Amino acid sequence: MKEANRLVAIRLARIGSKKRPYYRIVVIEKRRARNGRFLEVLGQYNPIVNPAQVNINGERALYWLSKGAEPSETVASLLRKKEIVKA
Repeated sequence: MKEANRLVAIRLARIGSKKRPYYRIVVIEKRRARNGRFLEVLGQYNPIVNPAQVNINGERALYWLSKGAEPSETVASLLRKKEIVKA
């Protein structure tokens, strides 16, 4: 089970249209495509509005991090900004 969780990442999946980026924060297997089949949606990220809008289910994010999921750099910075993870 632990070996399988090392292959899991928390990253962004783009769902926005051309020149209007909008992202889902998803738990996905590392080998899958950026917008491939994911395990769970943790939230949304809208960088267009000022300030950027971020909605994350902190409880589920901490659960996946405790299971060994590895956040991307962008997701890690979003988790720090929302104070879900300590710097």
